[in-house]
Amino acid sequence: MKDIKYDVQDMPKPGHLIGLSFQHLFAMFGATVLVPILVGIDPAIALFSSGLGTLAHLSVTKFKIPAYMGSSFAYIATMQTLMKTDGIAAVAQGAIAGGLVYLIVALIVRFAGNEWIDKILPPIVVGPIIMVIGLSLATTAVNDVMFKDGKYQFTYLLIGLVTLLAVILFNIYGRGLISIIPILLGLIVGYCLAFVLGAVTGQEIISFSGVEEAAWLQVPNFDIIGLDYGFKLYPSAILTMAPIAFVTMTEHFGHVMVLNSLTNRDFFKDPGLDRTLAGDGLAQMIAGFFGAPPVTSYGENIGVMVLNKIYSVYVIAGAALIAVAMSFIGKVSALLSSIPAPVIGGISIALFGVIASSGLKILISNKVDFDNKKNLLIASVILVTGIGGLTLQINGLQITGVTFSTLLGILLYQILPEKD
Repeated sequence: MKDIKYDVQDMPKPGHLIGLSFQHLFAMFGATVLVPILVGIDPAIALFSSGLGTLAHLSVTKFKIPAYMGSSFAYIATMQTLMKTDGIAAVAQGAIAGGLVYLIVALIVRFAGNEWIDKILPPIVVGPIIMVIGLSLATTAVNDVMFKDGKYQFTYLLIGLVTLLAVILFNIYGRGLISIIPILLGLIVGYCLAFVLGAVTGQEIISFSGVEEAAWLQVPNFDIIGLDYGFKLYPSAILTMAPIAFVTMTEHFGHVMVLNSLTNRDFFKDPGLDRTLAGDGLAQMIAGFFGAPPVTSYGENIGVMVLNKIYSVYVIAGAALIAVAMSFIGKVSALLSSIPAPVIGGISIALFGVIASSGLKILISNKVDFDNKKNLLIASVILVTGIGGLTLQINGLQITGVTFSTLLGILLYQILPEKD
């Protein structure tokens, strides 16, 4: 505990508080705004929802857990599909459904404990599912760095690869804050290169028209559920997105365990796993209500705490308030929307690959035995059906990709016998 500069309940001086909060804002910024850009949602809404969701999580957990809520990558593939078919209304309902799953599990944990979770979501199911989440997005990332309007562009490839290399170098060789914000720094490098190459070649790689037209103070383009598009129900969206909450839940457990270790506390007991899950669920429902991507606790912000030994919930709350304030600066939203596809693609290659590798890490860390036929078959089925996009369609009801492979994995684990 000697290394701790500010403990969980410590309030830094005002000058320190603002600087430390901005540091957390930078850490989550790149990834949080990348998700809505990939999906086709106003990044300002994601900033607003991440801040408001974080404040909600802090409130539910009695300001005892320094956790920041940012846009979740687990839902990207599903959201992209839904945006092309039913639009933001379906995405919003799916996000709220995912939040409800968290709340239901929180209630079960409160009254029945949490031992049952490992029986439904063992490592052999969770690991391959997370790999599917990353790998199912690979084509999107690669296409962004190669094509413009369906035509191959060497300039795009160059921008994408330089952006990717920048992210890698900042991550590997960066020190201090630089190592925590490689996504943001890589984005800046790629954006600058795109600007230079656009000027040199005469191509319109970046369009600043939206930035020029945007007002400095501007309300985000909220898609408040029920107000902007009525109350039509989208059962396919709900059934497709809701099960993904079980996948992000495993990430949530991991983050809480890391925070336990850092702060020398047991947040599973105080304020309790039921409250941490409820906080996550409420934050996700808030995001859905405003038409933003679902949110989840962020490892990037935990990384900041690992480095600076500052665990104050007031610093996290400060970052949340700044995020909400920034969402109303129209120029910021317009500038984010001007980021060209090859820059997004270069960052996405790194991010989606890391997601897939995280699934592999789960299998390795838990020493999953692939000589066991049950484990081998479960992983095989999840990977092929998930990456291949196997779809269950009945009378207009669709369960696709990640969700269908998740359900198959859970079912196979329950019915297949333990056999070497």
